[in-house]
Amino acid sequence: MKLKTAPLLLLPLLGACVAKTEIAPATPPRVQLPAPRVYSVVGLENVIGRTAKVIEAQFGRPDLDVREGSARKLQFSGPACVLDAYLYPPRGGGDPIVTHVDARLPDGRDFDRASCVAALGRTTQHR
Repeated sequence: MKLKTAPLLLLPLLGACVAKTEIAPATPPRVQLPAPRVYSVVGLENVIGRTAKVIEAQFGRPDLDVREGSARKLQFSGPACVLDAYLYPPRGGGDPIVTHVDARLPDGRDFDRASCVAALGRTTQHR
């Protein structure tokens, strides 16, 4: 009986002789993020940082006025383009001011923001 169990007692010793191989964790592939889009504010000086009253005086009554919490979006449209002006309260408090604008053609394609501001300003002057 002892001869039959002897090989079983040697199994733990055999396991200690086996070399351990460590598998390095797979390194995830590097993801190349696109560079952030930088917007120029040239030509937007009369809009960025202005209150709703100021831009309404410049472009007339907005075609759309959406409020969500303390944020506000005013949309102005003309034959050349559609301008969305996004207003948020300044950090120190006070009336919301335009912090960002988007512009597009009437069919939805992107359009230069400064050109849209200029076109809408000209349209308003001729009313």
